[in-house]
Amino acid sequence: MKIAIYPGSFDPVTNGHIDIIFRASEMVDHLIIGVLSNVKKQPLLTVEERIDLLKATTKYLKNVEVEAFSGLLVDFAAKKNATIIVRGLRAMSDFEYELQMAQTNRSLNKNIETIFLATNIHYSFLSSSVVKEIAMFGGDIHALVPPVVEEYLKSKFK
Repeated sequence: MKIAIYPGSFDPVTNGHIDIIFRASEMVDHLIIGVLSNVKKQPLLTVEERIDLLKATTKYLKNVEVEAFSGLLVDFAAKKNATIIVRGLRAMSDFEYELQMAQTNRSLNKNIETIFLATNIHYSFLSSSVVKEIAMFGGDIHALVPPVVEEYLKSKFK
């Protein structure tokens, strides 16, 4: 059984994330969306809010589960018997950082491979930070996030 982890902060989940989740779920038997609880970041949404939004937007994908984690990604992957880490790439600037992380993870656990999925061109500009800023100032995020996330952010910034 091929088990993969797609890690991230997902603060909030965007249509770019959903695109990667959908495509990765077709490549593996089981995909775990790992929601990072990072003590170095001050997220807009709590871990629980991010998990709830991810579950709501991926409920139609039967081989996908959502779970929080903290600490080293390779330790979480080993605990979940995952042998694949999925990462999305928007631009060349992402590649340099992601390659370094993939090589670091591989040096920590030789049984874990990282695969990179190129982001759909429609979402190549998209980031959670961009979505938060637009939403904070009352801008239209309809095309950037799933409907449940749009409604949640609108209520959060009222």
